[in-house]
Amino acid sequence: MMTDRGYTPAAGRDWLLPFYDLFAKLLGVERSHRRLLEQAAIQSGYNVLEIGCGTGNLTILAKRLHASARVHGIDPDPKALSRARRKAHRADLDVDFRQAFSEQLPFQDASCDRVLSAFMLHHIQSDTKVPALREVYRVLKPSGSLHLADFEDVAGSRGHHTVSVAHQHEESRFRSTISHLLQEAGFADAKQVFNQANVLGDIGYFSAVRPPLAHATAA
Repeated sequence: MMTDRGYTPAAGRDWLLPFYDLFAKLLGVERSHRRLLEQAAIQSGYNVLEIGCGTGNLTILAKRLHASARVHGIDPDPKALSRARRKAHRADLDVDFRQAFSEQLPFQDASCDRVLSAFMLHHIQSDTKVPALREVYRVLKPSGSLHLADFEDVAGSRGHHTVSVAHQHEESRFRSTISHLLQEAGFADAKQVFNQANVLGDIGYFSAVRPPLAHATAA
């Protein structure tokens, strides 16, 4: 259930939301989304969830490329979700968008084959990162996987000023600890898969697996 607690809007500020998709296009975000989806290797019939979906660009692309998958997106920002729903409707795509926080996912245990996260983790405060990742672990099926992309080093990137203006809860060099955070949340085989240069700074791509039941450990 949603609470009235604060959150960072998808565009950083509500007044920037109409420009969100334009900025994403100019920054080449779709290229990152496509790489993340290639990494995720979604198959027919998979149940796929994006956390922090914003205006739905990655979620909608996932449905376009994998029509037989069941695709969901969650975000705490109702205005961004309204845009996401309109875009999916115009494209005649059946995508399930829900308002929720990443650490309170409205999905059953072991219900998702893949979870996606694109430029979301740096939005949330330090003390909610591991709880959010533990929620991802909870909703993933055994042997299901998380695929995550985010900035390598927010503090040291060329775009630090731009990004920090948009997102109030970024912290210095948190990116280098993502593998550790994934392990702390209970994931196996947590690793950086790829690095990509971007105008705002280097982007890292990570993957992690919920272990099969025979080898699972408590998160």
